[in-house]
Amino acid sequence: MLKTFSLAFLRVSTGLLLVVWGVIRLGAPDAGAGVSNKYYGGLGASTVIQYAWGAALFVIGALVILGLFRKIALPAQAVVLCVGAVSITKYLVDPLGMWLLSREESQLLFFPSLALAAASLLLIAMRDEDQWAIDSLRQSN
Repeated sequence: MLKTFSLAFLRVSTGLLLVVWGVIRLGAPDAGAGVSNKYYGGLGASTVIQYAWGAALFVIGALVILGLFRKIALPAQAVVLCVGAVSITKYLVDPLGMWLLSREESQLLFFPSLALAAASLLLIAMRDEDQWAIDSLRQSN
């Protein structure tokens, strides 16, 4: 029972992150553009891209939360979270600004991105064990 609950909790919590990011980009595309400009060299900073990205994040997150179309949704989530983690590698390698970054440049709040990337891979690896996902519930009927 603990494994079933834990997988569902992990799936819902990681999916909620994508939903929240999607809502932020849909509701305030300038905020997403600011992040793109600051951390990703302006890649994807246009309003149109922010809306499209926000919608995609929202849909992927909602599918992950529900456990629906997991063969597509979980790898899509893993791509988002793992690519996101790779893109901020210097903040993950030196979260305290001790050798690669200055203390002012360091961003400790980025460090959980590493755990989220790992969680997304774990959800793929344990997909068949996630009994409370809609996909699993439909198969058992």
